[in-house]
Amino acid sequence: MIRPENPANEAQRLQALYRYRILDSQKERSFDDLVTIAKAVCGTSMAAVTLVDVERQWFKAMHGVEAAELPRSESMCGHAILQPQEVMVVEDARQDQRFHDNPVVVGEPHIRFYAGAPLLSSDGMALGTLCVFDPRPQHLQPAQTEALVALSRQVMVVMELRRFALDIQQHMLERDDYQRLLTEYHEVLLAQNADLTEQSRTDALTGLPNRRAMAAALEAAVGDAEGQSRPTSVALLDIDHFKRINDVHGHATGDRVLAELGAVLRTHSAGRGLAARYGGEEFLVLMPDTDVRAAELQCELLRRAVESLALGFPVTVSAGVAMHHAGHSIDQTLQRADAALYRAKASGRNRVERAVD
Repeated sequence: MIRPENPANEAQRLQALYRYRILDSQKERSFDDLVTIAKAVCGTSMAAVTLVDVERQWFKAMHGVEAAELPRSESMCGHAILQPQEVMVVEDARQDQRFHDNPVVVGEPHIRFYAGAPLLSSDGMALGTLCVFDPRPQHLQPAQTEALVALSRQVMVVMELRRFALDIQQHMLERDDYQRLLTEYHEVLLAQNADLTEQSRTDALTGLPNRRAMAAALEAAVGDAEGQSRPTSVALLDIDHFKRINDVHGHATGDRVLAELGAVLRTHSAGRGLAARYGGEEFLVLMPDTDVRAAELQCELLRRAVESLALGFPVTVSAGVAMHHAGHSIDQTLQRADAALYRAKASGRNRVERAVD
């Protein structure tokens, strides 16, 4: 195990860290929310907001493992802050000379994959990281790296707001100034919460709503204001032979295919429903006030639009369409659509199948 060196500006870095008065503070929802989003975006089982002190790495927020701090000598984040302008990615720690015998690699939580985006203060000091990690080797996609960096900036926004609030309490400004500052602080918090809400409900790669946002839309679509059932159809779409696209053309091309399909779905659904990335190469289209025949026609038009994409190689989708029935759960409707999708793929792909009622 290679102990992380101290940055050349270690004294100034520690001064910057202590200005935030955050070490050993209580857990706070705003930091936990950012860790939750980072873990979801990067597809890992663990994530944390870490701050690197003199001899320890302290966790302000942690998901997936129980720990308050670690010795700095065992810290991967201690290495990450040495290159403050880069995301440090370790795809397999057992193959990395710095970490192959690290206690957190050979013992609990058996870290193999790690990615850490440094947390930079306003004067450029690396205070710690927003990091994601997992017991399985992984590869971080460019869109996931960008999202992790964006979220690390949001961590610093929350830290600045927190420091700002502490300063207000400490100095106890005159009543008028105090009220004005509180109002400004409240407005910044509202904007921050709105941004976090958007990030937690949007797929970073395609720009479409994610599974969480679609769940809320499905609940709203199947009933009117009086709770009466509305004619609502759903479709599950899957990119045909997507693994082959990744294997032959590379993951960057695979990401481009997902993004292009996201653009087609946004255009196709504008004003007529909602499309979301449901997971991997699978998408869900919600069509309110639409019976199954009209929904099947819409999906056929969508299938042709995808087939016509000028990507330099053929890309097709298969789809399963189902209409929601009164008395059925949303999960039952999705299961019927999924069964129809399975039939479409089993029947040769690049086709639309209607669910069996």
